Amino acid sequence: RGGLPRLFVLDNVDPDGIFAYLDLCDPSRTVFLVISKSGSTVETSCQFMVARHWVAEAVGSSYREHFVLITDPVKGALRTMADAHGYRSCVIPAGVGGRFSVFTPVGLLPLACVGVDIRRLLQGAAAFAPRVCHDDLETNPAYLNAALHYLAYGKGLRTCVMMPYSDRLRDLADWFRQLWAESLGKKYDLKGNICHIGPTPINALGTTDQHSQVQLYMEGPCDKMVTFLTVDRFDRDIKIPRHPDGSELDYLAEHSLGELIHMEQLATAAALTKNRRPHCTLRIPQVSAEIMGALIYLFEVQTLFAGGLFGVNPLDQPGVEEGKNFTYALMGRSGFEAQGREYATIQARLKPLVLSCG
Repeated sequence: RGGLPRLFVLDNVDPDGIFAYLDLCDPSRTVFLVISKSGSTVETSCQFMVARHWVAEAVGSSYREHFVLITDPVKGALRTMADAHGYRSCVIPAGVGGRFSVFTPVGLLPLACVGVDIRRLLQGAAAFAPRVCHDDLETNPAYLNAALHYLAYGKGLRTCVMMPYSDRLRDLADWFRQLWAESLGKKYDLKGNICHIGPTPINALGTTDQHSQVQLYMEGPCDKMVTFLTVDRFDRDIKIPRHPDGSELDYLAEHSLGELIHMEQLATAAALTKNRRPHCTLRIPQVSAEIMGALIYLFEVQTLFAGGLFGVNPLDQPGVEEGKNFTYALMGRSGFEAQGREYATIQARLKPLVLSCG
């Protein structure tokens, strides 16, 4: 890693998972980036409390030096704590929601810590902005891709598959899944009418998921729109050597792994076409900080434009808030007694069936 720190993303509250990460770390040499726009996200709050206790037991009163709070500039529990108790902090701009916050300290600080050139990342986004910030549909890739998915949705293709053919783009597809789902999956449209609308995003990985999911895409219900994400040049490649005893494998010799993954994507796309399954391909020349900045910006603009096409607000997530409120009630947070009573009413209507393997 060239002396750079290792980054772990604790994005769940599974206690086994939390302990697995803590067991890998030395508290005296660990810094936690505590990220919550509202400052009250229950998962982040619990992780912060556990991490603070873990570090304080090891280093004593200097534990605050091991935390950076990334939160709202003026309000919320984390902002109050940072200002009152001297924690280092960074600001999430007030008008930026969590899933759109890659170009704020939410994304930039951890990336910088592990050696990503965030100036190049931002330069890539800024250089690409003129290509997606105009209203000519035919020359705007973000608008075109949004329109393609909107039209596909209207023809019954309610599932969107993002399938990069690069391990380094796996997490980009995972982020896009959240961006697309939270932004477009809505109960109400912009006029307040009940609509229950939104495409379902799925992320896959080529070539891995050719041997799992592609069977469904090829022969299952014709309800999916597949977006391939391909890379022209890999940073490193290797020729496939000839095997002395493998004459049946000789056709692979002298080709490269980069060539193979490229051909597998072309073959999968051709097979989808043969089976009349819709798909599109986004090609990038290579994986670099500038190109990643451009891709992230493209998908953010695409999502906002898609929100307009679907007639929903792509910047809120009321369905998520409802679940949060029930959690607050179940965990005993003051002010959520009404949600607790509503939860009890819901549970009283259920007739649970228990499947036991014991």
